[in-house]
Amino acid sequence: MRSLSGLSFPLLSTVLLQIVSPTPSWEELDRRPVPTWYTDAKFGIFLHWGVFSVPSFGNEWFQKYWQGERRSNYMDFVNATEGPGFAYTQYASRFRAELYHPEAWSRAFADAGAQYVVLTSKHHEGFCMWDSSDVPSTWQWNVMDVGPRRDLLGGLAHAVPRTTSPMTNRTLHFGVYHSLFEWFNPLYLQDKARNFTTSSFVDSKSLAELYDLVRKYKPTLIWSDGFDRGDSAYWKAREFLQWYSTESPVASEAVWNDRWGTDTFCKHGSFLTCDDNYDPGQPMSRYYENCLQMDRSSWGYNRNATLNDYSTTTDLVHALVTAVAQNGNLLLNIGPGSDGRLPTIFLDRLRGIGEWLQVNGESIYGTSAWSVCSKESSDGTDIYYTVKGGTLYAHVTKWPEQQNVVLRCTHHISTPTKVTMLGVDDESLRWKLNDRGHIEIQMPTLTPDRVPCQHSWVVVLKGVIQSKHPTSTK
Repeated sequence: MRSLSGLSFPLLSTVLLQIVSPTPSWEELDRRPVPTWYTDAKFGIFLHWGVFSVPSFGNEWFQKYWQGERRSNYMDFVNATEGPGFAYTQYASRFRAELYHPEAWSRAFADAGAQYVVLTSKHHEGFCMWDSSDVPSTWQWNVMDVGPRRDLLGGLAHAVPRTTSPMTNRTLHFGVYHSLFEWFNPLYLQDKARNFTTSSFVDSKSLAELYDLVRKYKPTLIWSDGFDRGDSAYWKAREFLQWYSTESPVASEAVWNDRWGTDTFCKHGSFLTCDDNYDPGQPMSRYYENCLQMDRSSWGYNRNATLNDYSTTTDLVHALVTAVAQNGNLLLNIGPGSDGRLPTIFLDRLRGIGEWLQVNGESIYGTSAWSVCSKESSDGTDIYYTVKGGTLYAHVTKWPEQQNVVLRCTHHISTPTKVTMLGVDDESLRWKLNDRGHIEIQMPTLTPDRVPCQHSWVVVLKGVIQSKHPTSTK
C-alpha cells in the first residue's frame, strides 16, 4: 500500500474527512435512520469460516484454547493428530476450499428465505479471507498467500448481490464480520500492554483492513467483534463509521452493529446485538439482531458435534418469529467445512425454514412488532404477533388441542373484517367475540394433504385498527 506523508491511504482519507467535518458523536450516528432493506429483511445467514475449520475440533476459538490457554483436551487432540513441534499456522496450508462454490451457497441461502449473508472476513486468529494484498501487514496470513490461494470472500461478495430471493423478489445483501483484535498479533499485544494508549495495531492493520474490505467488496453490513478490548476511541470506530455512512461506495445502504469498543456494546449501532443468542424477552425500542448458532457447540464447523447439538427446524422457525415480534432480525449461523462444503444437516434446516417461509413469508418480511402486544399464551400455546398496515398476524406456535385459539391481546383493536390462515386458500375461519372482548378462533379442520406447513401456523386478521390508547400487555 502506498503512503503519503507517512499515512496509508485509508488513514489519510480519514484525516481529510475530519478536517472537512468533525467526527460525529455516537448519539449522532445512532440518529441515522436504519435503511429499510435491513429492517424489512428479518432473516440473514452468518458464516464462521477460517483456518479453525481445518482442525474442526471444539470450536472456532481453537487457537486460543490450544496455544493460549493450553487446555488439556486441545493439547491432547493436537498431540494425537499432529505430533510434537506442530504450529497453528500449518493448518492454513490445508485450508484449501477445493469444493467451495459461492453461487451454490448463495442460492441455498436465498431458497431458505434469507435476505442477507454475513461472512467472516477475519476472525480472532487474524487470517484474512480476502485478497488483502493492499494491506501489507496481512502478508502470508491470508487466502491468496497460503491455503486456497483464492479470494474466498470475493467469490461470495460477487455471488450474493446477484442472487434474487424467491420470497421477496429482491436481491440479497452482502455483509462482512470483522474481528477488531487478534489474539497473538504482536502489535495488538503491545497496544494492550500500554493500556491502549498507543494505536499501532489499529493504524497499521485493523482500520486499514476495514477500508480495504469496503472499497473492494462493498458490504452493506459490517458486523464488528472484539468489543471488550479497548474503547471505540482506540479503535477509531466513529471516524470509520462516519466515512462508511457518508462517503463510502455503499453509504446510503450501510448498517453496522454495536461491537466497536467497550463503550458501545448494547448501546450504539444501527442495530444492537447485546449478546450472542440474544432474546430480550420483550420488544426492543431499538432495532436488534439475534445472532444464533444452529450448532450450539460451536460457531465454526465442529466434527464432534452430535445430533443433540443442533437446533431443530421448529426451534429455528420459532426463533425467527420471536425476533421479528420483538423488533429484530434473526442472523442464523452456519459453520462450513474447510473444503467448502455446507454440511448436510445445515442444508436440511435451511430447507425446512425456506419451506415454512414460502407459506408464511407475508407475516415476516416487511412487518413490524405490534406496539400493543408481542406475545401471549393461550391454553399452553405461545402466540407471537407481527403487523403490516391494517393486517395483524398471530403466529400460533403449537396447534391447539381443542382446535380453538383465544386472542386476548386483540381487545385493543377494532373488529377484524376477515380472519384467515396463511396457506389455507384464503378460506375464512370461524370466530366470535367472547364476553371479555377477546377473539375466539376456530382453527380449520385439515386433512394431511391440506396442512399448509409445520412448526408454526399464522392466523391473519385483516382490516384491524389499533385503539388510540391501548393498554400494553408486553
